[in-house]
Amino acid sequence: MASILSIASSGLQAAQLRMDASAHNVANMNTPGFRRHAVSQEAVAEGAGVRATVQRQPQEGVALEQEAVEQMSATYAFKANLQTLKTQDAMMGSLLDIRA
Repeated sequence: MASILSIASSGLQAAQLRMDASAHNVANMNTPGFRRHAVSQEAVAEGAGVRATVQRQPQEGVALEQEAVEQMSATYAFKANLQTLKTQDAMMGSLLDIRA
């Protein structure tokens, strides 16, 4: 069974990759022939978090509103995974208080 730390860590890394890809798309949106990058996520076996990969989309062009939504979604993913880490820290602290 995977630890909460590894699950939250992989989620934070995936959210960072999504933010990076979206920023790359916005920075290059006026480049002729540019094809946007999208991040796909899949669950890792044994419940050890997620695996994220960047893929180039087949169609050209970038929609700014789509990138804004992607960046907001990545921000919420950061917050959710951070809350998971904070909860694990609190649980470990409580467990240590009980054992001490």
